[in-house]
Amino acid sequence: MVEQIVQNNPAVDAESVTPSATQQGKVLIEMRDIVKTFPGVKALTNVDLTLHAGEILGLLGENGAGKSTLMNVLGGILKPDSGTIRIDGEEVRIDGVLDAQSKGIAFVHQELALEPFLTVAENVFIGRELKNSAGLVSQREMIEQSEQYLTMVGLDISPNAMVNALSMGQQQMIEIAKALSLRSKVIVLDEPTSSLSEKEVEDLFRIVRKLKSQGMGIIYISHKMSEIFDLTDNVMIMRDGTYIDTVATASTTEDDLVHMMVGRDIENYYYRTYNAPGEEALRVERYSCEPWRQPVTLEVKCGEILGLYGLIGSGRSELFESVMGFRKGGQGLVSVFGRTLTGPGNPLKMHDLGLAFVPEDRKTQGLFLFNDVRFNTSIASLKEFISKLYVNSKKETKLTEDAVKTLNIKVPSLESKVGNLSGGNQQKVVLGKWLATNPKILILDEPTRGIDVGAKAEIYKIINRLASQGVAIVMISSELNEVMNMSDRLAVMKGGQVTTVLQRGQFSQDEILKHALG
Repeated sequence: MVEQIVQNNPAVDAESVTPSATQQGKVLIEMRDIVKTFPGVKALTNVDLTLHAGEILGLLGENGAGKSTLMNVLGGILKPDSGTIRIDGEEVRIDGVLDAQSKGIAFVHQELALEPFLTVAENVFIGRELKNSAGLVSQREMIEQSEQYLTMVGLDISPNAMVNALSMGQQQMIEIAKALSLRSKVIVLDEPTSSLSEKEVEDLFRIVRKLKSQGMGIIYISHKMSEIFDLTDNVMIMRDGTYIDTVATASTTEDDLVHMMVGRDIENYYYRTYNAPGEEALRVERYSCEPWRQPVTLEVKCGEILGLYGLIGSGRSELFESVMGFRKGGQGLVSVFGRTLTGPGNPLKMHDLGLAFVPEDRKTQGLFLFNDVRFNTSIASLKEFISKLYVNSKKETKLTEDAVKTLNIKVPSLESKVGNLSGGNQQKVVLGKWLATNPKILILDEPTRGIDVGAKAEIYKIINRLASQGVAIVMISSELNEVMNMSDRLAVMKGGQVTTVLQRGQFSQDEILKHALG
């Protein structure tokens, strides 16, 4: 279908394309009784999935429910133990990723698979470089064809642009352009908006709806209920490696979906018991960081949750990365429990003063992916169980087991490699690592990114409990509902500046967005 569109009109606007009656509604993918077992874990138990042409199917489930495993089977990354897969009614065997692509199945993963130091055109055709009659790579042909696919996804950029110079939203669209270049019938989008601005999310949704109108089948994985209800036609729910149900999005509610996902109702989703704040714990005064030079003054008190909201590029993460010493070029005063610090920030010094920082990017900043859960959870608390050359393994195990139990981390064993866990369980390992240090000041940067609703409710309760115990908490988040419901005070940033600080009684979406947008 995409091939015909491109061949007939290289610069066609996808919105003008209408699918044929025979194409729209046709069953594209059938997965029946899919079983997949890993050592000690049955990841999938007789799971079914049906996807039609012109359908956006939401795939919903808690972290560890089996969504990624099922999609990895469809994408050729994993082979099922048993079960059948049909594409266009024909039973097939998918032997690897390239075979899946040749059968019309494309993936846009949460962690984008682009090479930053190659051009857009080179990324679109990476591994499938176009060649001329002499057998040499034809840059001209790849540029010309890339322009066609970029036009289809609405990207007005040069195919010669380097990927590392583009925004996350533009990179996301390049992944979709690459999927179209594969002549795909089906696109799987895994948490595609986790790093996008509001405008980029709108652009992504517009393109997805265009692809739907062309008769493509789209599987949309997200933990954000608002996206599920805004975009999808039907929702398939999984729990503990099993298929629960597929329901029409228009005929269900968020409470119904949550109940099917977790097997119970979640009450007090945003769990807060508000406390009178104590002494000032952390203060940044007339502080600035690169690339902005506007001074910022903020403080957070013991037992208080200070929310920090801003759109992508507002400087919300960069400010506290600089305060912690992870980012160079910070200038200004930082006080911890009344002690004014001199010189540039130092992560070890901050750690010794009782600060802990949970970073936004768990894979590159928060975890050792090739090490196990025990190592990752205990690495920040070495002083607690190491004396000279002696390691108190019993104490280390107890610390790790407590974190796994408290955060409900779904893991076969403490020796499981963190890189093999789902994104949400990886995030909980990062959180558990820093909670094990018993911090006095906790800075959380997107603490629930990529985490399902059940796990979010658990983490909110933990954050609330820490605040009630007197821990000072800074919660940096791009989720407006999260910061509005969890914060005692809310600071809004734009362009490296704090544009306002609101008290709880002043919170409203209009007021917050007014200051975030300027």
